[in-house]
Amino acid sequence: MAQSIKLLGVTFDNSLTFRKHVSLISQSCFYHIKALRHLRHSLDTHTASLIAHALVSSRLDYANSVLYGAAKSTVSKLQRIQNTLSRIVLRADRQSHSSSLLHQLHWLPVQSRIHFKLATITYKALSTSSPQYLASLLHPYQPTRSLRSSSQNLLDVPPHHINFGSRSFRCAAPSIWNAIPVQVRSSSCLDSFKHNLKTYYFSHPPV
Repeated sequence: MAQSIKLLGVTFDNSLTFRKHVSLISQSCFYHIKALRHLRHSLDTHTASLIAHALVSSRLDYANSVLYGAAKSTVSKLQRIQNTLSRIVLRADRQSHSSSLLHQLHWLPVQSRIHFKLATITYKALSTSSPQYLASLLHPYQPTRSLRSSSQNLLDVPPHHINFGSRSFRCAAPSIWNAIPVQVRSSSCLDSFKHNLKTYYFSHPPV
């Protein structure tokens, strides 16, 4: 019996820990980080940032929503990649605090990027009803009596009996959505939503 399977660039192991998937991402990212380190002295900061995004950050972001609810030790491996990358782009030493470097580059940390991706997908599904197979999983919160929450654009979080169930889109999307301030949820367009959400996550990173 196969221990893992690769589908659309994502490696699924038989326990859905995604450890092998993250390990493969790490190998690929550090290969490109090593190459960028050799070239960094010849590049200005803006160009180095563009190359870093194209070769490394894009790999960290690809299908990252599957990592929602994954073990912190798994996500932290990707965070170490991003921290290393930020130091190379800004030519900072190892004593520099990674949070300040990421903020200087306007990069959300990995955990925030995972939540950002799911929240963005949710906004698209609610505002356009597509893709329909995801939109059909989202339902407005219906309080049993008239409450202020009924006007806050909340979603119903379906019950789940095991922790693994909380990682499904039907549970994860409403949980993330409801944790966002109503001012962000009520953004008039996708670009505005992304801007407002990124600003919010910079000051209130998800746990």
